[in-house]
Amino acid sequence: MSEKKMSRTHRLVLMAMLAAIQIVLSRFLSINLWNLKIGFSFVPIALAGMLLGPVGAGLTGMVADIIGATLFPSGTFFPGFTLTAFITAFGYGFFLQKKQNLGNILAAVLFSEIVGTILLNTLWISIMYGAPFVAVMIPRIGQAIGMAVVEVIVIKLLAKYVPYLKKSL
Repeated sequence: MSEKKMSRTHRLVLMAMLAAIQIVLSRFLSINLWNLKIGFSFVPIALAGMLLGPVGAGLTGMVADIIGATLFPSGTFFPGFTLTAFITAFGYGFFLQKKQNLGNILAAVLFSEIVGTILLNTLWISIMYGAPFVAVMIPRIGQAIGMAVVEVIVIKLLAKYVPYLKKSL
């Protein structure tokens, strides 16, 4: 049996809801230091990837970053972080839209943590603060490893409910 296709309005509402949840988790329920961020703001973005695919997830991540930075700034707005939000969310969609098996979850999380956290966000922090890239990157590697373990576990648990969510959407 084929899945029913969501209307554009339905997709837009889902994207807006997931972006709003991401903003709350990122801006109010995360630990934010100048070069480290620990929290569960990846959850709505991973769900967007599973439910909306790469482009829908990317747009959700990008919009959440722009609105969150505008309404609840935690520093200077820097468009590089918005680019990272789009790219990492796109990665979740790319790896998780069709299958949420352990291999795809690992690929999505590794992409997010290596490309997003370790490389791109470290580059943006280095540019913004004039800090040496390697000096900023070293503590972020530990953060990325810790968050990767948490992300794999949480996404694996969420993936069990995706078929039920897709049916109800």
